[in-house]
Amino acid sequence: MAFTPQFLDELRGRSSLSDVIGKRVRLIKKGREWHGLCPFHKEKTPSFTVNEDKAFYHCFGCGAHGSIFDFVMNTEGLSFPETVERLALDAGMPVPRDTPEERQRAAQYQGLQDVTEAACQWFQRALHMPEGKACLDYLRGRGITDEILAKFRLGFAPDTRNALKTALANKDIPEDLMVETGMLIRPPEDRADRTPYDRFRGRLMFPIMDRRGRVIAFGGRTLIDDKAKYLNSPETPIFHKGQVLYGLDQALASARKSGHLILAEGYMDVIALQMAGFDEAVAPLGTALTEQHLAMMWRVAPEPVLCFDGDEAGQRAALRAAERALPLLKSGYGLRFAELPKDEDPDTLIAKQGKAAMREILDQALPLSEVLWRMECGGAVPATPEGRAALQHRLGEHTKRIEDPTMRGHFTTTFKERIWQAGRAARPGQSGGMDILQPHQVSSQSSPQRRQLEILLVTLISYPQLYDDVSERLGALDFTKAGQRLDNLRQEVLKTLAGQSGLDFNGLTDHLRVSEFSVELDTVMGEDVLIDASFARPDGELSNALNGWDHTYQLMSEKTLDLEIKAAQAQLAENYTEENWNRLQVLKTQNRVIDAE
Repeated sequence: MAFTPQFLDELRGRSSLSDVIGKRVRLIKKGREWHGLCPFHKEKTPSFTVNEDKAFYHCFGCGAHGSIFDFVMNTEGLSFPETVERLALDAGMPVPRDTPEERQRAAQYQGLQDVTEAACQWFQRALHMPEGKACLDYLRGRGITDEILAKFRLGFAPDTRNALKTALANKDIPEDLMVETGMLIRPPEDRADRTPYDRFRGRLMFPIMDRRGRVIAFGGRTLIDDKAKYLNSPETPIFHKGQVLYGLDQALASARKSGHLILAEGYMDVIALQMAGFDEAVAPLGTALTEQHLAMMWRVAPEPVLCFDGDEAGQRAALRAAERALPLLKSGYGLRFAELPKDEDPDTLIAKQGKAAMREILDQALPLSEVLWRMECGGAVPATPEGRAALQHRLGEHTKRIEDPTMRGHFTTTFKERIWQAGRAARPGQSGGMDILQPHQVSSQSSPQRRQLEILLVTLISYPQLYDDVSERLGALDFTKAGQRLDNLRQEVLKTLAGQSGLDFNGLTDHLRVSEFSVELDTVMGEDVLIDASFARPDGELSNALNGWDHTYQLMSEKTLDLEIKAAQAQLAENYTEENWNRLQVLKTQNRVIDAE
């Protein structure tokens, strides 16, 4: 079975080499590469590397080397056609069959691409003809050099109805092919004269390339004040605008080397960014960011920066992109958003303030979580419980859309913690309004870990009804670093509630004082502790107390696990053994469980 180069190239682009190999080999990320134990020979020290950027694997021990197709064939014993079918199924791509129809379709693709290439060459020549002088002067006035003209293959479409049509006809290109590529427009059937005419007239021409640098479509910019400032090629068999990023063919090498990618809004933004040294710049083609765009960017860089214009339309585009990305987020991948000054775009900003100003804005790009936070509350949190509950609900609606459980857990925890901290800052008796969010501060000299243990314990004292829900977890926590007296109080509370069901707050505290725990009780029930956890006050709602207890416990567990995971990662890097690897996986699994909860 034969496959076209176009199909195989798209399949490689949609498939992740590290994901495919990671199903059989335990891979650890080191810099731009992944490392693991070679699956083709026995070894104790990892010498097997996977380079996603260069799309190959290599073992320095046995010399095994190849592409994603080679790996599947060699590990699963499949033929090349079977391997292609397997990968295409995983990538959600239909497999073309070696039929006369498919061969005709491949020949058609090549024929259409020949038309767009011929048109591009003609537009380039027209730019340097007398009719292109005004367009060339415009480009020179914007600092476009001959090198940039050649790099992006900029051209000019003369303001006539048949100039391109005549030029292509002289190359024996059929009129129907010109129409099919979108170079000509055929009037509708209800017109008396259905003679096709040039689509692009009197415009600066931007050739649109695929990943391999082949011309597949065009964008044209008018040089006069026109409502239709930009005009793009229509959808054709070789051009689907939701699956193409302008400038990606130019940006790939630099982006893979640096691990960065910048998404701007338009053609001139990409050119201005690359002229200023930001070679990793690309742009969508006059359409909203699609799932395919996001997948393409993430295969090149784990956290692309979206740099939309500073006007209202640009901000709406940024919010749409944020919402579109949520279901697709997964561990290790995200988005950042650069905030441009009002009514500026990368092109105008660089022209006015220089590349240093652009670099500063890119360096300060906000993560996706912060964009959602500001979208819902503007960086401030309502002072009332009702307002905070509404905010938490709105943010919760966003996090529900994240399908990856680990990523969803971190977003949920982050938002809840920020709202919770803001709630602690709202003192009793305050009037309504907005409290600007401040960094978390423990209100006494107690360490953060001790304060969290105190909060867990005082919540149970205030609400003994929670015993069945929290006792097992509270009993398993390490209280030794918080001091023996607090640990003794914890043990007495658990022992008392285990032996006397039905105790309320007053009954439990009376018992603790009779049992000579008055000092310890007064400490944990003091105002400084309750300020940090208003849900633990005994005059509140039981459901709020349970939610607050669960959230505090989750925060403690995450911080403890984070420290253990970092230690396990360091140990694994120093001594790569099966035992160390397994310990790290166990810890990560525990972390995922906590995130899901």
